[in-house]
Amino acid sequence: MSGLCVHPFVMAARFSGLRSLFRETPGLVRLSVPIIAGLAASVLISAIDAVFLAPLGRVPLAAVALTGSVLIVLYAAIYGAISMLGVRIANAHGARAGRQVTGELRNGLLLGLLCGVAAAALMGAVWFFLPLLDQPGEVLEALPPYWASMSAFLVPFAVLSVFKATLEALEALGRAWFAATFAFLGVGLNLPLNDVLIYGKAGFPAMGLAGAGLASLLAESLALVAVLLWWRLSHRARRLRVRQPLRLATVAAQVRSGAPMAGLYALETLSGTVAVMMIGWFGTLALASYQVAEVVAGAVYMVPLGMAGAVALTVARARGAGEGERIRPIVFAGLTVVSAWMLSAALCFVLGGGTIAGWIVDDEETIRLAAAFLVVFAVFQLMDGAQSTMLGALRGFEDVIWPGAVSFISYWVISLPLGYGLAHSLGFGPVAVWAVFVVGLSIAAVALTMRFLWRTGRPQGTVSLLEEKGTGERN
Repeated sequence: MSGLCVHPFVMAARFSGLRSLFRETPGLVRLSVPIIAGLAASVLISAIDAVFLAPLGRVPLAAVALTGSVLIVLYAAIYGAISMLGVRIANAHGARAGRQVTGELRNGLLLGLLCGVAAAALMGAVWFFLPLLDQPGEVLEALPPYWASMSAFLVPFAVLSVFKATLEALEALGRAWFAATFAFLGVGLNLPLNDVLIYGKAGFPAMGLAGAGLASLLAESLALVAVLLWWRLSHRARRLRVRQPLRLATVAAQVRSGAPMAGLYALETLSGTVAVMMIGWFGTLALASYQVAEVVAGAVYMVPLGMAGAVALTVARARGAGEGERIRPIVFAGLTVVSAWMLSAALCFVLGGGTIAGWIVDDEETIRLAAAFLVVFAVFQLMDGAQSTMLGALRGFEDVIWPGAVSFISYWVISLPLGYGLAHSLGFGPVAVWAVFVVGLSIAAVALTMRFLWRTGRPQGTVSLLEEKGTGERN
């Protein structure tokens, strides 16, 4: 076990044959690229808001950062719950259970609607607690219209996520890019809507921050209408609309499958939200600088998050098809790609952080502090990429309880208390809040890798969950 403490990537050569690893890489990349594109579309909504609002000053940027710090928790919970729907569909697809696929989709749409409404209501409730969290008063004063629109945004986002998860799980049918296409339709619509509603064009009044929120809500809603029309009318989607009854038992099974993963992702991202609140205690400049760095780092992080989704779906399909010998090569191929990507991004952050921040904002103080955040993110994301990939591998096995415990200890017991102590008690400033997350992420990456190796360390590389093939409902 001595090699485990360096980086999970070093275990690829030791625990997986290089020939098998290279054989799995092209398929993973083909699947991960549309998943990454779809995930990037969600991040780009906030990024576009930040870019359009940057000329209006620090307050709108800080408002986007504060809203985004709560949105990301709810995005993560929705993604976690609905990604497990994708795993169920991928497993059924691997086992050639076509009727189960359509049943999962139809019942999953109800699940998505319920998730979206619950998330929107929860975000609305959080608003009433913001004044108690000692955030900048000028930011809170400007925030209500944007906050309300982004709360409502979660409903079409969740339902659209069901279609994305389904189409990504059926990548073998050539449909993965449809998910990204519909997601980017929302991004494409958001660009002109932002320009019109923020600055007041085509006869509309200049709405500023409120216009950015309304533009995002309208764009996502129109993208959902487009995918619904495709599903109902397209010849290519005919196999996905084979009539299946709504069954509470199926929805309940989807909830049982997705709730632990939703909780795990929410727990992880909520720790980041608390960290953002700690940064907010340093004032508007700190929040605005963090938002600039987060726009860049968040876009880069879509690659490991997308690869984690590809790994989860590919492992699930391998389980469904009874191909246990492929599982380790699949996972370590994904880890190899992610590690190479994150190392390249880290070098860019360290060497050109100030230049990158200057592409988004022209305030010198904001650029300087954002560049410091990017240096921290450079180290942070090296380990974050590894832990995301291994979490995706375990998600493919529907193994979430143990990873949840790892996340809680790594982020809540270790990272947040250390971050508060360094940033506030010892006076190292807002950047220190995120710097100590490297420690928690390193622990999580190693622990999740050990869990994966233990789960797959059975005769002939099989996994106990392979014996559970068919646990999903057969319709």
